[in-house]
Amino acid sequence: MPYITSAEKARSERKAIDVLGQEYFLSPYVGSAPKRGHYVPGNEKNDDGLPQGFLVEQPPNSITRPHFHNHEQFQLFVEGSAHMGKKAAPPFSLHYVKGHTPYGPITAGPDGVKYFTLRARWDTGAKYMPESRDLLEKGSKKHKMVVDICVPELSELAQLNEFSRSEVIPVDSEGIGAYLYCIPPEISVDLTVPSAGGGQYGIVLNGCVISSDQKLGKLSGVYRNHDEDELQVEGGTQGAAVLLMQFSDDLVS
Repeated sequence: MPYITSAEKARSERKAIDVLGQEYFLSPYVGSAPKRGHYVPGNEKNDDGLPQGFLVEQPPNSITRPHFHNHEQFQLFVEGSAHMGKKAAPPFSLHYVKGHTPYGPITAGPDGVKYFTLRARWDTGAKYMPESRDLLEKGSKKHKMVVDICVPELSELAQLNEFSRSEVIPVDSEGIGAYLYCIPPEISVDLTVPSAGGGQYGIVLNGCVISSDQKLGKLSGVYRNHDEDELQVEGGTQGAAVLLMQFSDDLVS
C-alpha cells in the first residue's frame, strides 16, 4: 500500500528541531522525521526500516552547513527563497543528491525557505563537513539540480482535456528521474517513469488529486515502494500538477 499524507495532516504534526543552534520546523509525511539536526553516533539503532519524507521550514537568513547523508534524497523547494551552494533555488526547484555526496550550504533568504526532504530509506542524520570527512565513504558521487520548474496556474489546469508528462530530470542509467504531470479535472492517471528504478514520491504542486479516496491538495504527498502497483491519481475539480520523483535502482533487491 502506498503512503498517503495530506498537507494538513503533516502540518498538524509539525515540530521544532534544533539545527546547530537554529530553530527549524519539520512536518512529517512518511516515516519518522529527524529528532536532531545532526548525526549522533549509535543512531543507527533507531532505523525503523521505513522511507523518510518531511517538509523543512528553515528560518530567515539561516545557513545549513555543507554535509552529507548515508542515502540518496530529493529536495524540493516550494516556498520562500534560498541558495543551494552558489545556485539560487526559488520555488519550484528540485535537487537530487546521492548518498555520501557532500552538498550545500543551504542559505535561506530574508523570508526563510520551505523544502521537502524525500528519501526512500531512513537516514541516521546530517554529517557535517569537514569534521565528518572520516565517515565519508568512497564511491561515485552524484547530484542534479533543476530550478524554476514551470507549474501551470489553476485556470490552465482546469482547461486541460488530456494529461501531459514533461521531463524535469530525465531518467538516467540508474533509474533516477523526475517528471511533472499536468492532470485534467476528474481524469485518472497512472504516474509512471519511462524506466524502472527505486521507490517514487509524488508531491502535488497545484490543484488537488484524489488518491485511494483521499482528497490531496497542494503540498500533499504520496510514496510507493518499487515493488508496489503504480501510483494512480484522479485530478480534482480544477485539475492538478504533480511532481513524480524516482530513486535509483540501488533500492531494488
